Amino acid sequence: MPASRRRGAKLLLSLVMALVVALVGSLAIPAGAAPTWTVGTDPTYAPFGMTDGASGELRGFDIELIEAIAKRTGQRLKLTALPFDGLIPALQAGNLDLAISAMTITAERAETVDFSRPYFAAGLGIVVRRGTRGIANLKDLEGRTIAVQIGSTGAKAMAAVPGAKLSTFDSGPLALQELLNGHVEAYVNDLPATLYAIETAGLDGIEIAGKPLTSDFYGIAFPKGSDLREAVNKGLGQVLADGSYARIYERWFGQSPPALPQRAPALDSRSDSAGLDGVQLLRNLIRGAGVTLALTLCSFGLGLIGAGLVAAGLLGANTVMQRCCRIYVDFFRGTPILVQLFVIYFGVPALARQMGLELQLDRFAAAVLALGLNGAAYLAETLRAGINSIDRGQWEASRALGLKPLTALQLVILPQALQRVLPSLANEFITLIKDTSLAAVIGFDELFRQGQLVVATSYRAFEVYLAVALVYLVMTTTASLLFKQLERRLSLPA
Repeated sequence: MPASRRRGAKLLLSLVMALVVALVGSLAIPAGAAPTWTVGTDPTYAPFGMTDGASGELRGFDIELIEAIAKRTGQRLKLTALPFDGLIPALQAGNLDLAISAMTITAERAETVDFSRPYFAAGLGIVVRRGTRGIANLKDLEGRTIAVQIGSTGAKAMAAVPGAKLSTFDSGPLALQELLNGHVEAYVNDLPATLYAIETAGLDGIEIAGKPLTSDFYGIAFPKGSDLREAVNKGLGQVLADGSYARIYERWFGQSPPALPQRAPALDSRSDSAGLDGVQLLRNLIRGAGVTLALTLCSFGLGLIGAGLVAAGLLGANTVMQRCCRIYVDFFRGTPILVQLFVIYFGVPALARQMGLELQLDRFAAAVLALGLNGAAYLAETLRAGINSIDRGQWEASRALGLKPLTALQLVILPQALQRVLPSLANEFITLIKDTSLAAVIGFDELFRQGQLVVATSYRAFEVYLAVALVYLVMTTTASLLFKQLERRLSLPA
């Protein structure tokens, strides 16, 4: 190799090595840099945790407090937004170093996670629609319909009320909206967050009923045996002692904070946790599977009826009808089904209330309507394609036999089209079985929600959700086999 080429190769190699060293150096954490705590919080529980509308960053009382603690201990933070019922499973899985999200210290939770010293004094309260009479204490809630947040102390307390009918939701705002829409008689949750929601959102249609039901304390949660607990307690003590805690508290709640104990009294009480009851889990999942199957069949039936009408409109000669049907299909295929479910169940009654109307929409009816309308958009295109695939000679033969177009469609075209699109229909049905899990967001006790309810009290996420997955697998496999059997029968010669 010529000398000039060797020098060029060495220069190129030197440049490449320099770039690699620079890249590694930029990615490496400098020596002595502060370690990072991965902190979980629920961003839907104002004023403790929420998302800033302008910056998109997390803010709230809990956020400011953990930032102040991290500053005292020389740590860096990585905030992770999670639903409240997912915080403890995330701690158990080691995905979080700690969680701060207005989590009440209880003896049951203390069996699964460790808690810091208390950082906030709270208590459960009852919220009712303005003008409601006869509800002021736990006794008055017997036999009532009550909205609660899944996994909360309010949900646990209301589960022990005789005859109470609970509607569980993934977040406090959804449960509060359930009360505003008149679907339940009361909402039970921690008073500080409820009062903040009423004041900031100007919710003049609801009010606090009676006195606080309990006296509780919030704590920062850690995985069992975590070494961070001592450091966080030390930082929390410094924040309390130097006046920082009082300033944060006054900024968010407009008053001086109450005195906090070194240890939550709830930790000295006996735990009522019974662990995971396999027999009860099986019963709950069977009950949930039955609800899921009923929801699937009703939604699929509604979807097929709607699909037939929409497909007829798409294939018809009326241009206006074609355009309307095309808008319908594009809308329901182009928007998330979860959003459609929220609009139908929460949005429509809220809009009616603003117009001075009272609209009560049953959760089952809302779920069937949302899933059915969404399914109709997809099934309509499937039916349209199947009808278009039939040879034009079939129409001409029907006309030659004197059959009217509608009769020809019913007796000649549709049977052949259904045979061709049956695999696609089966796929939509199986997909719908799984999509019913979205109904859990409106508090509907289908299969997935039953699993969530068990996890919220047992904190055994892996075992429970694996069991839920297996039940779904059994249902979808059975449906697949039934459709294959039907397909074989339809393919037999007459």
